[in-house]
Amino acid sequence: MPTTPATPRPSARPASVVNAEIRGLVEAGGLGSDEYELLLVEWEAAVRSEGLRSDVTKAA
Repeated sequence: MPTTPATPRPSARPASVVNAEIRGLVEAGGLGSDEYELLLVEWEAAVRSEGLRSDVTKAA
């Protein structure tokens, strides 16, 4: 059975960029929206990949 090559994933955006987007969404009243939830997941992944776990402030 042939295998398909893994689809290359786009490089993750920096946590600071995602955090800024989260803050903007919250200011616009988007807290709790689907977009907000997706951004939180993206932010968590960025924090992990950047090794910021111990010195990062919580996202908005």
